[in-house]
Amino acid sequence: MTFADGNILASRRVPVTTIIINRTEVRNALDVKTARGLAGAFQLADADEEIRAVVVTGAGGAFCTGADLQELAATGAFFPWAGNDDGLLAAPLSKPVIAAIEGSASAEGLGVALFCDIRIVDDSASFSAASRQWGCPIGDGATVRLPRLVGQGRALDMLITGRVVGADEALAMGLASRKVARGTTRAEAEKLAHQVAGLPQAALLADRCSAYESFTLDGAAAIAREVQRARATFGPEAQAGIRRASQRATGGIRLLRA
Repeated sequence: MTFADGNILASRRVPVTTIIINRTEVRNALDVKTARGLAGAFQLADADEEIRAVVVTGAGGAFCTGADLQELAATGAFFPWAGNDDGLLAAPLSKPVIAAIEGSASAEGLGVALFCDIRIVDDSASFSAASRQWGCPIGDGATVRLPRLVGQGRALDMLITGRVVGADEALAMGLASRKVARGTTRAEAEKLAHQVAGLPQAALLADRCSAYESFTLDGAAAIAREVQRARATFGPEAQAGIRRASQRATGGIRLLRA
């Protein structure tokens, strides 16, 4: 499936959809049409009841280098990346999103990476708030999501200076989740997405949602909301899983005693 005249590709292999930014001639920078196409691909995957996890990556050895500067210079066009209901990065999807990052995730590309739940990188990956160099403000959610992910001090260092953070440093600070062999990020992300899709979903989705909601609530309210979600999802799926785990544990104890 294609969006934005082929600038966004989507490969649907139930229960996983992989979304590919495909503007290799500009290192996957997003013009307004492509940004809307990416938003449409996210929305379609999110609404698909057979899809349990989404992978997003870039073609040609780059993840995404942000907004298309030539278009911005010519038109001053602004796409609501975050903060609007129709924004590309307005709110988390209802299911896990895994980024497969090779090459640069810079400017709004950093925002796309931060929108994801898990970021898998290889040693070519880098992250930066590159728009600092040309005086553009950030409107993609990075000033909110980056401090929550890596801490205020590290986030301000990146946001103020615009410096480039490589794969190893990103892994050490928690910006990257996992590092894999060069050229394997998409394969490893899709493998992980299928593993996630194979887990019991009710508790997984409830806990993921609780983690995101915790940022909008005080501590006591966040814990109360977690408990509320836990009670709501402690149903047949959870009880069946507990029985299976209990049986395996009992079998293991018997083997040890034997």
